[in-house]
Amino acid sequence: MANILIVDDSGMSRKKLKTILENGSHTVVGEAQDGLEGIEQFKTLAPDLVTLDVTMPNMDGISCLESLLAIDEDARVVMISALGKGDTMLEALNLGAANYITKPFEAEQVLNAISDALNMD
Repeated sequence: MANILIVDDSGMSRKKLKTILENGSHTVVGEAQDGLEGIEQFKTLAPDLVTLDVTMPNMDGISCLESLLAIDEDARVVMISALGKGDTMLEALNLGAANYITKPFEAEQVLNAISDALNMD
């Protein structure tokens, strides 16, 4: 399956995502607490996919998405946001995010979004 980097400032969200992804036969190769750390880990780890929270300190998810796509235009990124961020999700998809998940998320929703993103051509 896929090597995945989780970028989210919430330790609880990272833990829940990691459990869901690993139960879905994916490997979590790294975790970052904000966009700046996420970019550094992306460069080092070269994951197959990144899950990226929208609202984070230091660098938000939209800015991080733009940076990741500047590094690798084929980067697969699944955005994660709390409900009520429709405009932000649309912006992320228009910028090149592969998919999005809304919080609170369920395992099936996460795994389907990841699968769809990985199978894009």
